[in-house]
Amino acid sequence: MSDGTLDEDLYRFEDLLPAEEAEILQRVRTFLQKEVAPHANDWWGRAAFPHHLIPRYAELDIAGLPYEECRGTPVTSLLTGFIALEMARVDASMATFYGVHSGLAMGSIARCGSPEQRRRWLPSMGRMEQIGAFALTEPQGGSDVAAGLRTTARREGDTWVLNGAKRWTGNATFADLIVVWAKDEDSGHVLGFVVSGSAPGFTATPIENKIALRTVENADIVLKDCRVPEADRLQNANGFRDTADVLRHTRSGVAWEAVGVMLGAYRIALDYSLEREQFGGPIARFQLVQDLLVRMLGNATACLGMVVRLAQLEDAGTFRDEHSALAKAYCTSRMRETVGWGRELLAGNGIVLDYGIGRFVADAEALYSYEGTREINTLVTGRAVTGIGAFV
Repeated sequence: MSDGTLDEDLYRFEDLLPAEEAEILQRVRTFLQKEVAPHANDWWGRAAFPHHLIPRYAELDIAGLPYEECRGTPVTSLLTGFIALEMARVDASMATFYGVHSGLAMGSIARCGSPEQRRRWLPSMGRMEQIGAFALTEPQGGSDVAAGLRTTARREGDTWVLNGAKRWTGNATFADLIVVWAKDEDSGHVLGFVVSGSAPGFTATPIENKIALRTVENADIVLKDCRVPEADRLQNANGFRDTADVLRHTRSGVAWEAVGVMLGAYRIALDYSLEREQFGGPIARFQLVQDLLVRMLGNATACLGMVVRLAQLEDAGTFRDEHSALAKAYCTSRMRETVGWGRELLAGNGIVLDYGIGRFVADAEALYSYEGTREINTLVTGRAVTGIGAFV
């Protein structure tokens, strides 16, 4: 990146950013290269989250960029996408931490909260004085969570009593605010609640022995007669349709992350091919090696074009479920394929953490599954193009 831009962006999509937003992205890029890249393998290997960096992330002033409560003038979806890409290009765990806080947690409040709730929570979350988490998936429910949510909410006067369990909740072990989705026992509607991480009846236990996104602190959550005031119920979350609106936007973020993972793996493979010598010269001079590199770059470039258009649709207000669903399904599938080619290029060195490519291969498996599996996003897209729902 000799001129401060992304060398891997062959078609120069980044040039579409306004100058002010390009400066923000460059600030993020510099921070990640200095503060995250040198340590990412170590944190991943030890499954240790760098809590000391949260104040440094706050200084970047990038949490809540799309929300007017955090910035007088919200930025384009293109910038938020490129930030997700840049984080994932260096470390998918850090991209996930950021996406959970700024996208899922803050996004739920921004889209489903009342004006008063937005003013109460978003500014402090934007300054990262309060960290957010998002609790939807359950131990016995993932893809079927729309109809099969088991966590319940029972109203008692001006208080709601929550009971149930959640799984895979990123940031939950240290989050100040957790957006919990639960089914109203009376109406059967899915409601959203902002629960304090220190609330009585709320416990979060770290999930151990992960083989992907090891730096992320995912947790199992238990809610046992956890009491939440009516004032902390998201006032505009009145059914799963509202939950799905949040996910529609964050799925596009995962597609951007998938492109970042592809480009990160591609850069490792390219650098390795220029440095690794076999048969009297760098392996980059061999046709089959160049074939792998070009296939990796082709996948990443095609997917980058898709998510750039996705951001434009979002900013134009014509963004629909099938747009983010197709991008998430397609980009993560190509990501899985692409990181595999990178590992293949590194041969035996591709299976040790030292060279970094192994981390990308493992983390790709998590991105492939979260925010809706390929199958679920395929059915969302299939319903849109055929007019026929094929869900069970």
